[in-house]
Amino acid sequence: MDILLTGSVAYDYLMTFPGLFQEQILYERLASISLSFLVDSMSKQRGGVAPNIAYSMALLGERPRVMATVGEDFAEYRAWLDAKGVDTALMQVVPGLFTASFFATTDRTSAQIASFYPGAMGRAASQSLKDLASKPDLVVVSPNAPDAMMKFPAECRELGIKYLYDPSQQVLRLEGSELARDMEGAYFLFCNDYEFGLISKKTGWDLKQMLQHVKVVVVTRGKEGANLYTDGQDIFIPTVPEREVVDPTGVGDAFRGGFLTGYSHSFDWKLCGEIGSLAAVYCLEQRGPQAHSYTRTEFVSRFREHFDDGGKLNQIIRE
Repeated sequence: MDILLTGSVAYDYLMTFPGLFQEQILYERLASISLSFLVDSMSKQRGGVAPNIAYSMALLGERPRVMATVGEDFAEYRAWLDAKGVDTALMQVVPGLFTASFFATTDRTSAQIASFYPGAMGRAASQSLKDLASKPDLVVVSPNAPDAMMKFPAECRELGIKYLYDPSQQVLRLEGSELARDMEGAYFLFCNDYEFGLISKKTGWDLKQMLQHVKVVVVTRGKEGANLYTDGQDIFIPTVPEREVVDPTGVGDAFRGGFLTGYSHSFDWKLCGEIGSLAAVYCLEQRGPQAHSYTRTEFVSRFREHFDDGGKLNQIIRE
């Protein structure tokens, strides 16, 4: 299956704070707050929603395409993705700009404070699905420049391409009418439980109403697992016990990568979600969204410690 991923491409600067943010913030003085945290570690990681999803898909034998705008500093990152099996031909360098950057500080409860510099991502709308030589089977519309997030769903509707709408962090800045417009006609809506609440509040739609516009709604709930809703079904997807918790950055993207791998094999929804659940925990156990690694045989072996695939995952091993 040809899955095309659009969305942010970024370098992640990840820092750890040994204390608790909640002990450092005086909420009654937030209007004039000026905070600085002395962190005890920092690392630079390859990140961004689109390549994070693509990376987990590639680990499982897929060859997803990423369409995005990147900066002049992208050469090493491109070589990394190419080596892992991601198709980067549609990742276009914008002269004179840096690749987007994500800065996140995580405390010892895994709470995060983050900021984002868009850089070359701000030119994402210069690309068009209409220019593609072949029509994808599915387009993933994930957080990106605002005009690109509006353009790509519109092009999918015009061209008759299925798309997965994943507004994620951009839910905070999108108006209810914008969210409703781009959920209309989407095949999938992916969000976490907090984002689901915001989407519902902004659009005025409850779950039943959302499902009148979107075929499949997937809501991730952190340690509480995830729920998939479609055609009157509520499918619960449990988490996989982690060996250790290292860093939550990119866990949701890994879940999507695993889920989409299952979808590309036409697996049932429950199995797609379970693959996503294991892909997510692998990411949680490493620092950074593309630091986890495993062979397909290792993945399937660990999967079968927790779930019953009825032998279907042999397809992944044999590829």
